[in-house]
Amino acid sequence: MVIRVFSVFVVLFLSIGAARGAEIALTGATIYTTPVAQPIPNGVIVVTDGKVTAVGARASVKVPPAAEIIDCTGRVITAGFWDAHVHFMHRIWADGATIPAATLGAQMQDTFTRYGFTAVFDVSSILENTIALRKRIDAGEMPGPRIFTTGFALMPANPQLPTAVYESMGWMPMTPPEIADPAAADAAVNTALNSGADAIKLFISAPSKSTHSPKVIEAATAEAHRLGAPVFVHPNSNADIIAAAENGADIIAHTTPLSGPWDDAVLSAMEDRDVALVPTLWLWKYLVRNAPQARQDAVVETELAQLRAWIARKGTVIFGTDYGAVKPGPAEDYALMAAAGMSFRDILASLTTAPAKRFGRGADLGQIAPGFTADLVVLKEDPTPDVRKLADVQFTLRDGKMIYRAP
Repeated sequence: MVIRVFSVFVVLFLSIGAARGAEIALTGATIYTTPVAQPIPNGVIVVTDGKVTAVGARASVKVPPAAEIIDCTGRVITAGFWDAHVHFMHRIWADGATIPAATLGAQMQDTFTRYGFTAVFDVSSILENTIALRKRIDAGEMPGPRIFTTGFALMPANPQLPTAVYESMGWMPMTPPEIADPAAADAAVNTALNSGADAIKLFISAPSKSTHSPKVIEAATAEAHRLGAPVFVHPNSNADIIAAAENGADIIAHTTPLSGPWDDAVLSAMEDRDVALVPTLWLWKYLVRNAPQARQDAVVETELAQLRAWIARKGTVIFGTDYGAVKPGPAEDYALMAAAGMSFRDILASLTTAPAKRFGRGADLGQIAPGFTADLVVLKEDPTPDVRKLADVQFTLRDGKMIYRAP
């Protein structure tokens, strides 16, 4: 039933803004053009050939006579959302080049577009498979988000990965590259980026406690930056974060509540080098869900304190769920970010302007303005009283085309 409904959706709704080649107008919503601008009540957005051509109050924006009208009265519109920490590792994504289009489209909808995600950053998966998924979406075979990827995370030598975990979590079999020295790091970065990766991911320390040396981190980040790519880091400890920041990493991919509070050494290392943080708060609460309640409470309070301390330093926060380790759905992350002290506008920035700027797309994505790409989220209702409502999406548009419509 899901696939049948999805197939009908593809036929009916991808035609909006495409069949006529042309123009659409979203009318009547409250529009947040950026996280810091005053919202526009009863606003209008005009989209032509996938670009925003006008945005403003209804009284000030002329709707072209031939435009397709999408009535958004009572809704809220923001720029399209980014999930900057996902993994296409589950077996449902295997054989990405040959998954039936309706099946793949339904999976993209159930996982991403129904929540407003018009862009996702995959931070460890089988590169060739993830690129196959991306190519099919970009070719218009089925609707889905923009996919950016690191390919495999680069592991330290002899990581002794618990392969049984792959099976238990439903992941595809995989063998991430192991990096023993700076020369190997340089070669691995070149291979990944020249094969279609958009960034690099370093797994600083592995379950065996083997760890990338500072020289390896430095070599990998220097080569990635030379080729114009950012570097994500998976840390397991405070020491990992400091080593990553001091040696050039751009994005810390998790908080680290199992390592205790972040002290000034951690926070200053991140702040001084303008490192961004993807908190993945729901991940940690999910992972300890079967522990005694006191243990659960301690982990949650530590991760909230870490994020709270980073916010106090005015550090950059980028939204990410760690889908692949947790089930899809961002509402719990939104609630935890609010509990750490982030306002609705702070969270909106983490979903829109912050990732667009960090990943080099600030000139065309992340806000609603003339000339910007029409990646848009139409929310069912005002999320300011309850940030969980950011997950209640009526429509998602990518390049001005409808890629999700709520039933």
